[in-house]
Amino acid sequence: MTTDEAETRLKTYGYNLLREKKQTDTVTLLLSQFKSPLVLILLAAAVLSIFLQDPTSAVIIFAIIFASGVLGFWQERGATDAVKKLLSIVQINSTALRSGEAKQVLLEQIVPGDVVMLNAGNVVPGDCLIIEARDLFVDEAALTGETFPAEKSAGVLAPEAPLSARSNTLFMGTHVVSGTSKALVVMTGKKTEFGKISQSLAIRPPETVFEHGIRQFGYLLMEITLIMTIVIFAVNAYLGRSILSSFLFAVALAVGLTPQLLPAIVTVNLAHGAKEMAKQKVIVKRLVSIENFGGMDLLCSDKTGTLTEGQVQVHSAIDIAGNPSEKTLQYACLNADFETGFANPVDEAIRTMSTFDFTAYAKLDEVPYDFVRKRLSILVSKNGIRIMVTKGAVPNVLDACDQVETANGTVQVANIRDEVEHRFEDLSGQGFRMLGVAYKNISADRIDKDQESGMIFLGFILMYDPPKPMIKTVLQNLQDLGVGLRIITGDNRFVAASLSKQIGLTKSRVLTGPEIHSMSDEALLQHVKETDVFAEVEPNHKERIIFAFKKAGYVVGFIGDGINDASAIHAADIGISVNTAVDVAKEAADIVLLEKDLSVLVQGVQDGRKTFANTLKYVFMAASANFGNMFSLAGASLFLTFLPLLPTQVLLTNLLTDFPEMAIPTDSVDASMVQKPRRWNVKFIRDFMITFGPLSSLFDYLTFGALLLVLHATADQFRTGWFIESVVSAALIVLVIRTQQSFVRSKPSKYLLIATLSVIIVTILLPFTVLGRLFGFVSISPEFFLLTAIIVGLYIITAEMTKRLFYKREGL
Repeated sequence: MTTDEAETRLKTYGYNLLREKKQTDTVTLLLSQFKSPLVLILLAAAVLSIFLQDPTSAVIIFAIIFASGVLGFWQERGATDAVKKLLSIVQINSTALRSGEAKQVLLEQIVPGDVVMLNAGNVVPGDCLIIEARDLFVDEAALTGETFPAEKSAGVLAPEAPLSARSNTLFMGTHVVSGTSKALVVMTGKKTEFGKISQSLAIRPPETVFEHGIRQFGYLLMEITLIMTIVIFAVNAYLGRSILSSFLFAVALAVGLTPQLLPAIVTVNLAHGAKEMAKQKVIVKRLVSIENFGGMDLLCSDKTGTLTEGQVQVHSAIDIAGNPSEKTLQYACLNADFETGFANPVDEAIRTMSTFDFTAYAKLDEVPYDFVRKRLSILVSKNGIRIMVTKGAVPNVLDACDQVETANGTVQVANIRDEVEHRFEDLSGQGFRMLGVAYKNISADRIDKDQESGMIFLGFILMYDPPKPMIKTVLQNLQDLGVGLRIITGDNRFVAASLSKQIGLTKSRVLTGPEIHSMSDEALLQHVKETDVFAEVEPNHKERIIFAFKKAGYVVGFIGDGINDASAIHAADIGISVNTAVDVAKEAADIVLLEKDLSVLVQGVQDGRKTFANTLKYVFMAASANFGNMFSLAGASLFLTFLPLLPTQVLLTNLLTDFPEMAIPTDSVDASMVQKPRRWNVKFIRDFMITFGPLSSLFDYLTFGALLLVLHATADQFRTGWFIESVVSAALIVLVIRTQQSFVRSKPSKYLLIATLSVIIVTILLPFTVLGRLFGFVSISPEFFLLTAIIVGLYIITAEMTKRLFYKREGL
């Protein structure tokens, strides 16, 4: 298919996505800022004001709503654009034949008619008909629920063949485990079998702890808002005040109590956190996963390349007696040179050791490596002699042999097996990773897995992959952050145990795949708590281990980059992969590292916790200052003969107090806030609200007393004075509640400080301007400012003392 034809089909069939690709334009994003029910009520009230001959109030309401919407739009627009740029770094491609060439095409741009080339680790980009296949096995568990990979081949089947029996078809949502294939894409996106299922079930990502917390907090505020709005409206109407004014005042109170900028603040904060993490080469694919990242208290990691250098080096080739073996090395190099499966560091290392001339050999066939057999076979011929050479995990290669080659000839495996296994255990315990090499002469021109039997065991290839130089320091840094480490590897128990000792893991318990296989889930739950190393594990074991840790109460991260890691990455609270990982691992991950380095992860955890801490600052503000101000207004309206603030003044108060908080994503975070994992706690927020809300109201009532009893203020003077004190105190209290430390010692970011001071200056000057008079404010005496300074000062000091007592009571 030509490139031009592919572009035409993309327009016809749409993007290869299970959900429509949202193209949020500027106008749509701006209009989305005004979809809140409370905002719609205010808009209706503004229209009603026009009909009641009060155009000034209508204009002011429109202006405030628009200003609030523009603030949210400006922040969200920047955040959305930043996230798009970050995600483009870790997009998944497919190899498609376009205009006669194999090209890398974005997965979402694959169209019906594309011919794609698939190898181990590739995600199947659509429902495809197999044209060619070689030893092709595909994991279809996501579609059929079948645990073991399905073997696939080209051919023709009856139309009524069920999904699980369609051996000539590849399905979107599955991935290649081993082998190669050329396939024709027939269906994409929603028209695929996986797309039909996802539509019928309305599949969406599981709700994170963070999303659940936001939702619970929303419910809490909704209950308080609803009760307060109904009571205030009823009381003011009962007292004979204007029905429209009472209604607008009640709605304005509801708007004031509701943190309508919370969605924008959360989006901006998470996007800012993602940008900061990207500077540390950590790309966040799903923004809400940042909270889980910050709350992670257990990291499960593979071994190679993460804890070790990742550059496997061949130490030597020996026979079963431990003597250097040229033949073992030659046959291992022969196998590695002719292997054509997915690239791996083991074969690369073996190739670098090759000094042999293989020009006389011709490759006839190959059975690729897979994670069930754990071995790779190639068939070559030389001078008419056909030799099948197999290498792989020692126990698996040994199982395919019935003879062992020694210096004195061949002997039966049964007679020497104990010696072979003893040497394997001894060398593995020294930290060597070992491969077994075997061969046999055959007469066939093709081979398959069934012919991996009756072979002659040659010897071992000894390899080593030393721990990274700074890995102990990195692990200590993770430990200091409250994140424990567990090793989950397919390597044998002796190598894994040796590495764990080298990097400083204290527990000696090693749990192996065969042991896990024989355990019930309940038994595994008890064992994982006491185990540092899980060795010789298979993909389904990894997934079970992750689920056991989660059931034990951990927030679990899993980092992996292989085909066999995909299910564990998906099962973890926070799935982590690397940009060089196979497609299926990268697709399943929440976070992608641009470098496979745990030191990068340490900084990422810190940035994730900073992002969560800054998000909570806004929530704490809404749970204290906003709640206190609105509670004070509600109470004052019950004993005053006039509304304590006009509806438009309430809206302006809310807008001005929200403005500094837009700078919270840039704020600095105390070291204590990143030292241990933190989770969303609605009870803690509710207690914070109950403590600091009434405290805010106490000083509001002192202001009321000063205005009425000392200054004998008129209605307009009262509203002006209360407006100034309310905004100034709410702006300054953010500087107190943003930190658990003394606000004098913990410095805010310059942007937060500038925004706070700017709002205070505007608030003080506003009553003396023409705009202030439009809002109903009047000039106020210098005595008021002196009293206000005293009251606000006392409020800040009292809030600081209360904060210390509150955190001490909470054990923080």
